[in-house]
Amino acid sequence: MSNHLDRRRLMTTALGGAAAVGLGTGAGLLGAAPAGAAERPVTPHRGHDDFPDVPGMLGDRRANELWYMFDETTLYNVGPELEQAFTDIETALGDGWERAIFDAWMAMAATSDYPNNFIEYVTPIKGPLQVLSKAQLGVFDTYYRPYGHGIVGAFADFAQGVLNDPRRERPVHTMNGNPPPGYHIWFIFMRSMMLLDISRHRWERMAPINAMAWAIQTIAKPSQFEVKEPLPRRVVAREAAKWLPRSVHRLDRDFLSYPLPEGMS
Repeated sequence: MSNHLDRRRLMTTALGGAAAVGLGTGAGLLGAAPAGAAERPVTPHRGHDDFPDVPGMLGDRRANELWYMFDETTLYNVGPELEQAFTDIETALGDGWERAIFDAWMAMAATSDYPNNFIEYVTPIKGPLQVLSKAQLGVFDTYYRPYGHGIVGAFADFAQGVLNDPRRERPVHTMNGNPPPGYHIWFIFMRSMMLLDISRHRWERMAPINAMAWAIQTIAKPSQFEVKEPLPRRVVAREAAKWLPRSVHRLDRDFLSYPLPEGMS
């Protein structure tokens, strides 16, 4: 794992879109919101007619726009509130905080004191995490319905490297690196938000999708510079059926395997 991961890039590269993937049993798992899941108001998701024409774009149009705007919001044109949140996280956890929180979670999640030890560790950054959660979910909710299954396909396309967006210097929307550390980092931040009761129900639903993408990218080994042929539908459906039903407690154990899912190469 690199000793320094760009603090915003690691937050912008773990999800993606699905052009007619056919996820089979995985799609229905996001169903309706769980009882008692009170969330902030959601911006209605945009129709395809709202998207600008981009010559040379390949893959699902909505998924490409999601990842483009995700980068815009959390990397390239960060607003002052989110910029301050990143600064506050760095102040609390120190230089190289991406590596620090990764090392802390990997050590603590393997002990009998977990999750209490990790809750104590991340409590000082609860405020910044609330800002980060709001920013990320705000982008998702602009393009996909909360608790809908469309975002599952978006993750799957992202992980396969089938989204080509000429607006970016690295045109393929996918996670950095093979194997990529970003899925682990994002899961750790998702768990931080859940354990601090920050949009907990939303992140409980997102965490298995992130894990599914981790497994799919392990198989696909995409490039950020050249669009890949999609994996066979049966392979994507198999990974969706395997990962999407998993609880966050099971995922705690799964993500202790680094850099690849246990049994995969």
